[in-house]
Amino acid sequence: VQLQASGGGFVQAGGSLTLSCAASGRTLNTYNVAWHRRVPGKERELVASIGRNGQISYHDDPSQGRFTISRDNNMGTVSLQMNNLKPEDTAIYYCAAARQLIGMWMNRGDYTAWGQGTLVTVSS
Repeated sequence: VQLQASGGGFVQAGGSLTLSCAASGRTLNTYNVAWHRRVPGKERELVASIGRNGQISYHDDPSQGRFTISRDNNMGTVSLQMNNLKPEDTAIYYCAAARQLIGMWMNRGDYTAWGQGTLVTVSS
């Protein structure tokens, strides 16, 4: 499966962006899906995940309460709504799909597929 992440851009602090993850020619409804982000020079971090049954987990404390992950089962996509963005949210955001339940213990290779990343830049 090939994933496509989109929706990144440039926004001022306090602004909002919605990222979308879609699978080429397929639906994400049968996958558990995660959003990760990577700040240049730092390790990739797991931000949020949503299970096939809609179970949601937020793994990054600073983004809790500001980010919302959701599914559109009709479109077969997964989104990450990001509100009240802060400069420290600046990163490349990646979506990833997995057959297993997603957790912090997973390595990159444990995922079935990764999107190419979409850049989010938040100015102060």
